[in-house]
Amino acid sequence: MRPGAVTSTDYHTAGEPFRIVTAGVPEIAGDTVLERRDTAASSEELDAIRRLLCHEPRGHADMYGCFVTPPDDAEADFGAVFWHKDGYSTACGHGTIALGAWAVRSGRVQAPEDGEHEVVIDVPSGRVRARVGTAGGRVTTVAFANVPSFVAARDVPAAGTPVDVAFGGAYYAFVPAERLGLTVDPGALPDLIDAAREIRYALADAAAVRHAESRLAGVYGVVIHERVAGQTERNVTVFADGAVDRSPCGSATSARTALLLDAGEVEVGEWWTNTSIIGTTFEARALEPTVDGVPTEVAGAAFPTGEHRFDLDPQDPLGTGFVLR
Repeated sequence: MRPGAVTSTDYHTAGEPFRIVTAGVPEIAGDTVLERRDTAASSEELDAIRRLLCHEPRGHADMYGCFVTPPDDAEADFGAVFWHKDGYSTACGHGTIALGAWAVRSGRVQAPEDGEHEVVIDVPSGRVRARVGTAGGRVTTVAFANVPSFVAARDVPAAGTPVDVAFGGAYYAFVPAERLGLTVDPGALPDLIDAAREIRYALADAAAVRHAESRLAGVYGVVIHERVAGQTERNVTVFADGAVDRSPCGSATSARTALLLDAGEVEVGEWWTNTSIIGTTFEARALEPTVDGVPTEVAGAAFPTGEHRFDLDPQDPLGTGFVLR
């Protein structure tokens, strides 16, 4: 890797970081974004860039980002291969919101100064559409239409507690905090992480997380949630190996919407509010179900935090970095 060759634009969506790589990545082979994800995961050169940008001292254990790629076909604006400290994910809702804002703000996708414009993005789980709202030339809101969500199973035994499993671009296990004797509060975070890890490991080979496309299978995250009031919930999503989403997690919010609709707790078209462990929010709703599942829309906001140029000194004994947690 040539020092100084990798640049990024960083955003946060509801407090969760998202690092968009803008230069310095070699071409990622593949006809689709899902195939490019496989290429990135098997390429030492590409994975070294992921580690450089995600691991300490340039990143941290909860860092998230993507490589921007060509789309699957001309009907989309671009593609994205999502990554985190442990590898590559199939979906990323907060990243989709950030990418929609970045595409319009950077001029990559032309949009009116006032109104709405759709940014179409191919991701490993399929095609998502970000509806970007602008006012006076500024991005104000982003709502994305996700791939169809669905309920995979109810009351699946996992680490001594029943959980519900649903898909929102990736599989998530859902469990009420009170069932674990916990609350969704920053002070309880170590215990929340421990509980989520146990559940995820227990579901590693569960039938509920098998998918027709094997590369989309497996539990990606565990969502511990509680009802706040009315149509408002609070959650914490622990993904990969103990990483914590600061946002309410967009793809998990889609999956949760399918569960709420299935239980009759929301109606088609009815917005509900999902709150993160730090108090930030997404709004979500289910659209009319189809044979493929429940289309959902998740709305939030993303903000730029900086432009970066990353160096790797060949004499640096830490190389592409480390993960302390």
